[in-house]
Amino acid sequence: MRLKRWPLMLLSCALFWLTALFWLTAPFFSSAYAVVDSYEFTSVVEEQRFYDLTNDLRCPKCQNQSVADSNAPIAQDLRREVYRMMVEEGAENQQVIDFMLARYGDFVLYTPKLEKKTWVLWFGPGLLLLIGLLVLMWILWSHQPKKKHQPKKSHQRKKQGYGESEPEELTPQQQAIINKIMDGKQS
Repeated sequence: MRLKRWPLMLLSCALFWLTALFWLTAPFFSSAYAVVDSYEFTSVVEEQRFYDLTNDLRCPKCQNQSVADSNAPIAQDLRREVYRMMVEEGAENQQVIDFMLARYGDFVLYTPKLEKKTWVLWFGPGLLLLIGLLVLMWILWSHQPKKKHQPKKSHQRKKQGYGESEPEELTPQQQAIINKIMDGKQS
């Protein structure tokens, strides 16, 4: 029986180490794909504003990367557009975001606005988690072994105030039936 378990144990151990290796090395590889653009800013605050804005906008082509992280040609164009609007036109953050929303729609925002049409995005994961927990609790509750009702002994009943009387004595007929049963089991 013990020999049959070793492949499963070996597989689970290998999966553990592969997962640990992935999570330990993933941060080193993510910087290898970083986008390098050189834009000149008049202040550090303006540069930080640019990077914050481009990190908050989603690349329309890549769909899972921000405009700052994407190497797609459209992301490069959007970075240039954000830079142009900020430096040349002096646009505020909200003006840049409004321009991008008018051009690409709500999809371009990584954090969508809290509106009626985005309630599923905002509250859906929490609702699904709550439903999952309720289902798990129901499953665990329904699979618990049921407690059998055991009659309380007379001294327990007295302590709990169930009555002061002693149990009744058996009649001779009841005692004869019990004796027959017990004699049959002993032989």
